[in-house]
Order: sequence, then structure tokens, then C-alpha cells
Amino acid sequence: MTHTTATRPVARPDLPRRAPEARERTGLTRTQRFFAFPATWAVIGIAAIVLVDSLFINVGSGLGTVGAIVGAVLGGVVAVLVHRFVMHRLARRAVPELAARGALRQGLQGIALGAGFILASIGIVTLLGGFSLSWHPVDAVSTIALAIGINLGTAAVEEIVFRGLAFQAIEKLFGAGRGTWIALAVTALFFGGAHMLNPGATLWSGLAMSIEAGVLTGAAFMWRRNLWFVMGIHFAWNALEGLFGIAVSGHRDPSLLLTVATGPTAISGGAFGVEASIVPVIISLALSVPMILAARRRTSVPR
Repeated sequence: MTHTTATRPVARPDLPRRAPEARERTGLTRTQRFFAFPATWAVIGIAAIVLVDSLFINVGSGLGTVGAIVGAVLGGVVAVLVHRFVMHRLARRAVPELAARGALRQGLQGIALGAGFILASIGIVTLLGGFSLSWHPVDAVSTIALAIGINLGTAAVEEIVFRGLAFQAIEKLFGAGRGTWIALAVTALFFGGAHMLNPGATLWSGLAMSIEAGVLTGAAFMWRRNLWFVMGIHFAWNALEGLFGIAVSGHRDPSLLLTVATGPTAISGGAFGVEASIVPVIISLALSVPMILAARRRTSVPR
């Protein structure tokens, strides 16, 4: 009997190995590759969220307080679902930034940071003579419920649009490292620009929003890579600002306190609210820099 030996393939060290992602992409159709392109899934996701959220807000606002709350919350829920769908079905990746495990802890930590930030800002502005505060509740239960419901929805929608979709798409397009910095800068500028149409907005208020909101939440996302965390920051910030009777990016909502700007606009923020004050800009930078440094240390650790 003759024994045969199977021929082993000769190693080809001159041929570079394909990355796992590249190997995975080769099995996709042209249509699937089109939808897996970052700019494609980001635009689809953002458009879907904005359209559905606008519909819920417009319908809910015509149904009184309860309708407004339900509409805003539903908009936030849809934003989360759209993000999951886009990432799973189009981008074809997992969604660790919206992991259910630890979501409550991350959200509460974000709320603590956001509350500390806005309370410190209001406190310092008041001490500098920028605000006059007085207790002025009107239907306190309804006011608190409205502040919680509206701002939960707003925080979910805006953070998923800017940090969940836009930030990660830009980062993916330009690659890790450089892409992260480009994503931080672009989303921060767009976030500030998106608020330029609000009542009382100025060029300065847009720049201030870019720094204190865009950079702060962008830095928080770079650090934690968790959307529940940045949603918590955004929610606490807006809800407390509104309950204090301060205009939230130019918009005034029912409040528990009556706050009147009594000092220079540079300190009080004027008609736009405390977000146009130099005080939160400085505080936000003091918070953002350590988070960015922590994010850089984490990514530089060899695995």
C-alpha cells in the first residue's frame, strides 16, 4: 500500500494579513457596504431621530402637560431604539455605549456630575451679583414632572444624535486617535451652532455652548464611552437650570424659583441664560481637561 502525504500550503510572509473588520466586509454585498459606511448610517439615524422626535413633540405639545411629557419621553425612547438598530443592522457592530448592564449606575453618576456643574455655576454667578433668586412655585408637582419628562427626552435625543451617531461616525471615518479629536471638535462646534437659532442667541453664546456643552459632554463620552453617562449630565444640567427659573438656551419653562439677571451679561448670561456666562465656560474646561487626559491614558495602555 502506498502512503501519500498531504501537501501543506507554503507560508507567504510577503502577503499582509487582513484585519478582522476587512475580512468581515468582504462577505458583504455592495448595498450592505454602502449602509455600513459611517456617513451613511449616521445620516440615516440622525434624520430618523429628528423626524420622529419632532412629530412626537408637536403632537404632544397640543395635548397639555401630560401630552408634552409623554411626547418628549417617547422621542427619547425612539432615539435609543434607532441608535441600536442603526449600529446593529447598518454599521454591523455591537452597542457597548448603550449596554443595559450598569446603565443605572452610569446615568446616576452623570446626573451627579451635571448637577454639580450647573449648581456650582449658578452659585458662583449669584455670589458675583449676576442673579437675584426668589422662591416662586406655580403648581410644583406639575412643574417638576414637566422638567423631568421634557429633559429626559431632550437629553436622550441630543446625546444620541451628537455623541452616539455623529461623534462615532466621524471618529470611524478618520480613524482612532486623530479621528477622536476631529469628532470632538466638529460635534462641539455643531452643538453650539445648533443653538444659534434659539431666543437671545449671539455669536458668544454659540461659542460658549460649543465649549461648555459640546466639549464637556464630548470629553465625558471619550472618558466613559457610555451614552447613559452623558445623558445623565445633560439631563441634570437642563432640568435644574429650568427649575431655577433660568432660561435654558434661551427658552424659559415653568420653574420653582424666580431668577432675575441683575449683573453684567458676561456674568449672568443675559436673555440666553447662564450658559452664555463666562462662569460655566471656565468650570466646564476645568472638568473637561481631566476627563480628556483620563481618556488618553486609557487608550495608551497596551493590551
